[in-house]
Amino acid sequence: MIPAQFDYAAPSSVEEALGLLAEHGDDAKVLSGGQSLLPVLRMRLNAPGIIVDISRIESLKGITEEGDAIRIGAGATYQDVLGSDLVQEHLGLLHKAVQEIADPQIRHRGTICGALVHADPAGDVGAPVLALEGQMVIQGPDGERTVPASEFFVDLFETAVQDGELLTAVVIPKHTGWGSHYEKFVRVSHQWAIIGIAAAVRAEGGTIAEAKVGLTNMGNTPLRASAVEEALVGQAATEEAIGEICAKVGEGTDPPSDLNGQADYRRHVAGVLTRRAVLAAAGA
Repeated sequence: MIPAQFDYAAPSSVEEALGLLAEHGDDAKVLSGGQSLLPVLRMRLNAPGIIVDISRIESLKGITEEGDAIRIGAGATYQDVLGSDLVQEHLGLLHKAVQEIADPQIRHRGTICGALVHADPAGDVGAPVLALEGQMVIQGPDGERTVPASEFFVDLFETAVQDGELLTAVVIPKHTGWGSHYEKFVRVSHQWAIIGIAAAVRAEGGTIAEAKVGLTNMGNTPLRASAVEEALVGQAATEEAIGEICAKVGEGTDPPSDLNGQADYRRHVAGVLTRRAVLAAAGA
C-alpha cells in the first residue's frame, strides 16, 4: 500500500525537532531509521500529517564512553553498534543480540533507540537493554530526564516517552568481562523473535557470581527474570546445577498465543533456551 500524504521536516538540532513536535502535536511522528515506522505508514495503521526526521541531527549520532557506562545516541544504527569496539568490549550481550536482527540492509538503517521507543515485545533490543540495566535519556520541552529501563516499557508499544518528547540516548553500565549470549528462537531466518533469551553471567572459578536474564516476547513488554537471576547465584555453571532453575523462567509470564505457538509452549521453550543461554554465557 501507499502511505497517506504527509509533510516532511528534517531538523538539524534537537531543539528544532522538539519545536516541530510542540507545533504539530499528535499530528507529528518521529522518524529515525524508519524500520518500524515505514511499514506502519504503508499499511496506513497511522496517518500523521508531518514526519519529523531526526536522522540528520549530528548530536544524536555516535557511541561514546561515559565513565563506567557507554552512551548510544538515538542516531546510532544497529551497524554502528556492531562496529563499535566499545560495545563489543563492554556490552557484549547487546552486541550479540544485534547480530540476530534482520539483515544487513535493515541493520544499516534501523537504530537502537528507535527500536526501544517502538517497544515491540518481539524486538531483540529491549530484553538485553533491560537486563543490562540501561538508562533512557529523554528530552522534552521541560528539559532532560533519565528513566531506568525497568520503568521505561509501560505496555504493548507504549513507553515512558510522552507527547512532545524524544528519546535521545540510552546509557548502559559497562559489563566488562561478563560472559553473554542471546538465544533467539525463530522458524524463518530474519523473523521477529518467537522467543528470545538475553543472558549475561559473571563467573568465578566455574561458579555463577552474578547473572542477568532478559526475556523477549514473553509478555507485552520485555521482561527481567529476577527470581531466576537470584537463584543462579552461587550455582556451578553446569547443566545439572542450573537446569531446574532455568526451567522456571516462564513462571508468572504472559506470552502470546498465536500461529507460532501457544503460551504454555512458549513457557516451556523459554526454560530450555534460558538453560542454553546461561551455560553459553558462563562459558560452560
